[in-house]
Amino acid sequence: MSKFIFSFLILCISCSVWGQEDQQKKLEERKAQIQKEIRETEELLQTTKKKEKSVTKLILIQSSKIKLKEKLINTTEKQTKLLSNDMYINQLEINRLQRELEILKKDYAAMIVKSYKSRSEQSRAMFLLSSKNFLQAYKRVQYMKQYTSYRKTQGVEIKEKTTELNNYNQKIVVQKSAKQKLIEENEKERLELQKEKQEQEVLANSIKKDKKKYLAEIKKKQQETRAIDQKIDRLIREAIAEANRKAAEANRKAVEASRKATPNNTKIPTKEAVVAETKAIESSTKIVLTAEGKILADNFKANKGRLPWPVEKMVSIYSAYGEHPHPEFKSLVIKNSGVDIETEKGANARAVFGGVVTSIMVFSPVNTAVMIQHGDFFTVYQNLSSVSVNKGDKVSIKQTIGRVRTSGDNGKTILKFTISQNTTYFNPSSWLYKM
Repeated sequence: MSKFIFSFLILCISCSVWGQEDQQKKLEERKAQIQKEIRETEELLQTTKKKEKSVTKLILIQSSKIKLKEKLINTTEKQTKLLSNDMYINQLEINRLQRELEILKKDYAAMIVKSYKSRSEQSRAMFLLSSKNFLQAYKRVQYMKQYTSYRKTQGVEIKEKTTELNNYNQKIVVQKSAKQKLIEENEKERLELQKEKQEQEVLANSIKKDKKKYLAEIKKKQQETRAIDQKIDRLIREAIAEANRKAAEANRKAVEASRKATPNNTKIPTKEAVVAETKAIESSTKIVLTAEGKILADNFKANKGRLPWPVEKMVSIYSAYGEHPHPEFKSLVIKNSGVDIETEKGANARAVFGGVVTSIMVFSPVNTAVMIQHGDFFTVYQNLSSVSVNKGDKVSIKQTIGRVRTSGDNGKTILKFTISQNTTYFNPSSWLYKM
């Protein structure tokens, strides 16, 4: 029974060791993955240091690297702990083998001494001849054979136990070396982590020092954006006024033609009524739609949520619609009348629906915008480095209207896109189809 319990304990210990080896392997794989991510982050950090002017971007990447370093240290600590547990189990096995070997050696030594004392052939012969009968003599012969076999078995077992003990001793030496290596690696990573945190602190201090400067730059850009929005609003109002002027003129001509073609006894609007109606159309702040314009506006509205994106490939939404905190300075609120869409370098902007180009706006040598009218809806495509349409052109859905500019500051290619009905702006994300 005790032998069965002992075997069961050995089996449990073996299973535990196998389980720990498997876990150790997984941790080693995770550690390799983290180290790969650290190298990639380090490359990105070096690239950013050379190309990026934004210190905040450096801090974000540095923070990511610090987190990865902390994960690496944590993984290495887990490896060290598992190795310590494995070494503890191996040490228990060594202690057990040493005890068993000691008992075997003592037993074997006593056996050798006893054999030595009765080693003469005469003693063995006398042992057999002194048997009372044949059966006893036979049993004594069997006893001597078993005794000899037992001695051989004991010798073999001692040899096997000694080999097993040597193997465990060699294994624990290797494990001690591996553990020491992990401890040294961890210490190295801790020193590097401390260095990374110090560098981050220097960067953070530099941001604090120049915060007023950055805030001033951001506010300046916000003012420029508001000025552009105001110019676009003015152009939309001008487009509304022009459309309504044409509609009023068309209405006046239609009444005049009707007056000439209608008998005298037929009721027609008086001249004063026509003038009043014309003034009402011209002074409207919203486009008075013609039959054709109404069809176009209704079709545009009917496609809400299904309009194609103004770029063929959208990388990300760089800045969302509406008011939201600045990504770097939370106290600063950004107001976006549209949505800023990041795309690939060299990408083209395209019309999201059929319409007429009502304006080409040049805000700077590298920032041009195109405004397209769709009934009483307007779409505006800003931040174009070049334009491939002209004012008055009719455009079709997905037609290329220009090339999106790539910023020299951060290397990003961003198109600002707005949708409005007359002068009321909407969130473009709810009009474009979900990607």
